Amino acid sequence: MVTELGHFALILAFMVAIVQVVVPLVGAHKRWPGWMAVAEPAANAQFLLTAFSFAALVWAFVTSDFSLRLVVLNSHSAKPMIYKISGTWGNHEGSMLLWVLIVTLFGAMAAWFGGNLPPTLKARVLAVQSAIAVAFFAFILFTSNPFLRLAVPPFDGQDLNPLLQDPGLALHPPFLYLGYVGLSMAFSFAVAALIEGRVDAAWGRWVRPWTLAAWVFLTIGIALGSWWAYYELGWGGFWFWDPVENASFMPWLLAAALLHSAIVVEKREALKSWTILLAILAFGFSLIGTFIVRSGLLTSVHAFANDPERGVFILMILAFFTGGALILFAARAQAMEAKGVFGMVSRESALVLNNILLAVSCFVVFVGTLWPVVAEMFFDRKLSVGPPFFNAAFSPFMVALGLALPLGSMLPWKRGRLGRVAWSLRYVFLLCVAAALLIWVMQTGRSALGPVGVFLGAWITAGAAMDLWGRTGRGGSFARLMRLPRADWGKAVAHTGLGVTMFAVAGLTAWQVEDIRVAQIDEPFEVGSFTLTLEDVRRGEGPNYLTTMGIVNLQKNGRDLAVLTPEKRNYPVARMPTTEASIDYRIMRDVYVVIGDRQDNGGWTIRTYIKPFANWIWAGCILMALGGTLSLSDRRFRVAAGARKAPTGGVPAE
Repeated sequence: MVTELGHFALILAFMVAIVQVVVPLVGAHKRWPGWMAVAEPAANAQFLLTAFSFAALVWAFVTSDFSLRLVVLNSHSAKPMIYKISGTWGNHEGSMLLWVLIVTLFGAMAAWFGGNLPPTLKARVLAVQSAIAVAFFAFILFTSNPFLRLAVPPFDGQDLNPLLQDPGLALHPPFLYLGYVGLSMAFSFAVAALIEGRVDAAWGRWVRPWTLAAWVFLTIGIALGSWWAYYELGWGGFWFWDPVENASFMPWLLAAALLHSAIVVEKREALKSWTILLAILAFGFSLIGTFIVRSGLLTSVHAFANDPERGVFILMILAFFTGGALILFAARAQAMEAKGVFGMVSRESALVLNNILLAVSCFVVFVGTLWPVVAEMFFDRKLSVGPPFFNAAFSPFMVALGLALPLGSMLPWKRGRLGRVAWSLRYVFLLCVAAALLIWVMQTGRSALGPVGVFLGAWITAGAAMDLWGRTGRGGSFARLMRLPRADWGKAVAHTGLGVTMFAVAGLTAWQVEDIRVAQIDEPFEVGSFTLTLEDVRRGEGPNYLTTMGIVNLQKNGRDLAVLTPEKRNYPVARMPTTEASIDYRIMRDVYVVIGDRQDNGGWTIRTYIKPFANWIWAGCILMALGGTLSLSDRRFRVAAGARKAPTGGVPAE
């Protein structure tokens, strides 16, 4: 009964969404307040109905309702409760219901917190957001219905993909979707502004909080996915330039560019056209990511679906919204004339450089991701574009971004002097160069990657600190520093996070140690400065899997550090093996151990990695997300806060 109600609520939400598209748009065009007012209750009703539908699907998974086809394909009665719940979105149909739930959530939030928006703009924003929901409601109901019943329910289900039975991946999709779908709000604001034919400083202030929230969620989602790949897949990497990894990374790059571009619109009423275009492209790349994950165009361990027919439907959605918005953008180009002018050396120019580097790096990732498909379709050649291409093509743009960041963030608006800013950072620069040279001398190899990472990390972090201190004015004090707006602190923390991540990625890549060998029971072996001993290999049983577990003692200089327990698991229901790495986490390094198959001589294959600064990668991501959250908590950057000043009483001065 509950699932039937969930299905009915989904259909009803679809109908409400159609009303929310048509009535407010007509009302805004005709200036009919009553028709425009329909948008708010419709947005609330749409969200509540979709939330009920999603809750009904969760209930079906929790109670193991095997009369539902989706539960049979993605659950099992012996599965732990957390994975029964996450199984709701650990599949194509359920994840699309989560997607549309988040679309309606953002629409409802725009209704709740958009009190300061002009009525016509608010009505159009909610109508465009609902149009996106209509498209995905149709996609779910006509091609991916999660509420399909089976005439003869089986006794038990087929279990969830074992790779998805992990706490990190249980949280990864919701955060990622909050980022993906959150960019739909920036898209809705952009299209609504194009319909109205007006983009001004107030619009820039309104669109920034939504973009910032989406960017924060996307950062957390990507970090969770990277961490999961690091410890779950068993190959020891944090990023493999997988097509689905790239699908989330491209919108993140464009969202970062959009954040900085919207600042220029708000502060100087410049870069209007470019900011609108970025808002369209950022959500467009979110849709491209959805297409890649669900069409079967590119294969990946992360992919949800492999159905070309569904892929065509998503491609139609992508073409309609992105293509339609770009046509409207071209038609309204004359309405976005920039008012603010600025010199070649200024904060505005630095932000333009920031945008160019981020946009071009996104284009590089896009080309590398889709080039194998293009080569096969048009040139009949099978190509593989892997990490060597991305590392060589993408890294220079990030290095340039890191070099420019401290200088650009300290330049004044409108017109500045680069020499003056550079002179104020001279000691920071010399200190960073000295640190890089010290690392160059100390390291055993002669790769430049480690020293470059040290320089960039220190340069960005120290530059952020200098920028923050410079905002306290001449003779700055700690008390003034504490009174700075949260947005200033957020900017410094986010930039510091980027510096930490850059340093950690470079350091790990340059200095990691890898060892693969056949280890015998109770025979110690050396890896780097550590001694490892395979003491035993045991077989056991988990809630829904069988395991072969190694017992590895980790020592350094004769002192016991940890007992590591790498596993090889086999899930009988899913008929799929997985590898569970065992990691000794420390601040400065990780020791990462994976057990393989038993060999003919009685030994076991053991793969060991020493990974310096691995945890710093995710610490940097946390700092970036924290910086975005701090900025979002600043009252000046809440939804429409301060964009329209309330009239004050009193007699005007003569």
